[in-house]
Amino acid sequence: MEQVMLAPAAGLTEAEAEARRRRGEGNVAVKGGSRSYGEILRTNVFSFFNLILFVIGAALLTLERYSDALISVGLGLINAVISAAQEIRAKRKLDRLQLLDRAGVVVVRDGEEREVAPDQVVRGDVLRVRPGDQIVVDGPLLDGGRLEADESLLTGESDPVVKHPGDELRSGSLCVSGDGHQQARAVGAHSYAGRLTAEARRSTTDKTPLQRRIEFIVRLVMALTALMSGAIIAQAAIEGFSVLRVVQITAVLSGLVPYGLFFLIALAYTAGAVRIARHGALVQQVNAVESVSNVDVVCTDKTGTLTTGQLTLEEIVPLGRHEYAAAASALGSLAHNATTPNLTALALVAALPGEAWTVRDEVPFSSALRWSGLVADEGTWVLGAPDALAHRLRTPLPQAEIAERTGMGLRVLLLARAQEERLRPDLPMLTPVALVALADELRDEVVETVRRFEAEGVALKVLSGDDPRTVAAIARRAGIEAGEPVPGAALDDLDDAALDAVVARTAVFGRVAPEHKERIVRSLRRQGRYVAMIGDGVNDARALKQAHIGVAMRSGSAVTRDVADIVLVEDSFAALPPAQLEGRRIINGIGISLYVFLARVVSQGLVILTVTMLGIGFPYSPTQVGLTMFTVGVPTVFLTFWAKPTRPDPDMLRNLVRFVLPASIVTATFGAVVYTVLYEVVVKGLSSGHRTPHEIIDDFERYTGLTYGIDADFTTASGTILAQTGLSTFFCFASFGLILFLAPRSKVFAAWTAPTGDKRPALLVLGLCLVFSAVLCVPVFWQYFGLMGPSVPVFVIVLPALLLWYATLTVVLKYQLFDRLLGLSSDSRPR
Repeated sequence: MEQVMLAPAAGLTEAEAEARRRRGEGNVAVKGGSRSYGEILRTNVFSFFNLILFVIGAALLTLERYSDALISVGLGLINAVISAAQEIRAKRKLDRLQLLDRAGVVVVRDGEEREVAPDQVVRGDVLRVRPGDQIVVDGPLLDGGRLEADESLLTGESDPVVKHPGDELRSGSLCVSGDGHQQARAVGAHSYAGRLTAEARRSTTDKTPLQRRIEFIVRLVMALTALMSGAIIAQAAIEGFSVLRVVQITAVLSGLVPYGLFFLIALAYTAGAVRIARHGALVQQVNAVESVSNVDVVCTDKTGTLTTGQLTLEEIVPLGRHEYAAAASALGSLAHNATTPNLTALALVAALPGEAWTVRDEVPFSSALRWSGLVADEGTWVLGAPDALAHRLRTPLPQAEIAERTGMGLRVLLLARAQEERLRPDLPMLTPVALVALADELRDEVVETVRRFEAEGVALKVLSGDDPRTVAAIARRAGIEAGEPVPGAALDDLDDAALDAVVARTAVFGRVAPEHKERIVRSLRRQGRYVAMIGDGVNDARALKQAHIGVAMRSGSAVTRDVADIVLVEDSFAALPPAQLEGRRIINGIGISLYVFLARVVSQGLVILTVTMLGIGFPYSPTQVGLTMFTVGVPTVFLTFWAKPTRPDPDMLRNLVRFVLPASIVTATFGAVVYTVLYEVVVKGLSSGHRTPHEIIDDFERYTGLTYGIDADFTTASGTILAQTGLSTFFCFASFGLILFLAPRSKVFAAWTAPTGDKRPALLVLGLCLVFSAVLCVPVFWQYFGLMGPSVPVFVIVLPALLLWYATLTVVLKYQLFDRLLGLSSDSRPR
């Protein structure tokens, strides 16, 4: 192993550096981390669902059934394009992600300093580190005495960290003061920044509960459809059906699978993202629209999320015989005359007026000194941490008052004055003048947002790199029950079970590293919690990736924004509760759509089984199945947008069965009767008596409005097309009627759920009925869908069937007949 040097060295030669670069020891940027474009396209376009449709579509194209082929593969292609586009967008964003700047760095080669690109650094190189430089590799500080590194990007700690020779400098940190040399020990993907970048690039998108439910339902329908298809196609083969007929039957059966649900979800998520953006939240992962509504625990950083990152002056406490006005005047002037103001000075400048002093010497603030001072004609003044100045004070400090304010989460500083007009080389003796209490500035909306989360039953946990006591005090000011805070070091030796117990009872964690945040999020997930993580620094990126939903502040690091599911564009914590309501609206809307989709699918499947067993043809053609997009797809889009943002139904799957089963059986029963009656009327009516073929054609044209030639299967074809038209008409109007049961405006249709008072669903149903009636009257439309024009038999049979269907379904749902049959006594229907 290469020895660590603690003194400046000549570094490597160019030949040595080139040899190491060829061995793969260069500081090359991290690449990959997500699937290739080819893999994305292959898995989305050639999914199991789509392969079935493509095979059927190819067969239909071979048989020159172009419209049938278009209906069969259209939705599959749409779903594939949407899914692939979303994943490619996410991949491009993650592949651009880099934690390190690409500005040049100074290395020592052949005993001379020269500037090279960061990716030209190799393991073993000696780098020159100066104030303002970003550390691009991991390795020890070799010389230079003291150096201060800002590691807030990595750890979340706001104060710079003092580094001495031999101490580790981590890639991604920033040198804020001091000068020295560093040896490159870990480079590229092996460095701290490289590991963070690779972890951030890893694709970890979770499926939401609704997505998992719908995927399960679709797979279940596919399995049942496959079993049914095998039996029906076997029967068709036995009966000698043509190849065209077998392919058409297969297309119809595959069309029963509700692929349109995936398209509906993508559309609903997109619309929800637009709505959420109006509240200041940019959705980057579309399923986050729904995911945010499931959140029951929010983990958040402190600085930049609960607080603005700025300080405010809370209190000035004069000490001894000093007066408040004199102390405030000196404090304000000290801050106004500082040439390198820090956050403390900026807070004092904003709160206090100041006079212009003639400054002769200044010691700026540093984390090593923990104080700053000025020598001016108006005196020698020092402002710093009480414990850092205590050894030079002439009188003791009131420790009780300091402890009290520190316990409140305030930063307590001491203003002191010296008699001598110097600050160097040693700090002179000081006279305490006043205690200065500063508070981290809470974001304006935090308190109200915390209250709203608690009202919704959402727990909050604060994970910060700052002192646990300070973090707990800030949490209390925000309205969070802080309890006893836990430092990150206390989690290091805990196994998963012990960690889960600590995480369950603790609300505030301080001095936590990125690894601690990630473990806490994982612990919450193990406990069955649905976790949102809010952060703004690179130190939060790993936890954001592990959470169900990651939320980043717009003002945070680019890495954090890139890996987040949602970005708060106004840095406003208050954008999340409205986003949660929109998510609930989406879930409820898709839930209603799911009822309609499944009722239609199950009803069609039952009718196909019934008609096939009766041996009276096949009830659908592929183009007629395409009517589902009109009768179900279009109205469910509107229902999704109109849904109310109430709490999602916890018994969704159970209630789905309780509605779909009776609705499907009742609808399928009436549908089968409509089909059978119309088929028998035509077949028996046209084949009875001793009429000539021309007389049969005249009767058929009079009743149906169609013109047919004479062939051997004329009677069967006539009965089939009339029966299919009647069945499709009945099913379309019945599907519209189901909407009234699921979203009733008044008590007339309130057999399943309570009236909503919303008239929009009723107007939608009326509009859909008028549009479908127009379709039946326009030749180009009814011919495309394989139907027939307006006919007396269809009107005479379908209208009474619809009235009886409505009355029967109302009785079945209102008196819970199927619930009683299945032994479901408790009424948990959505109300």
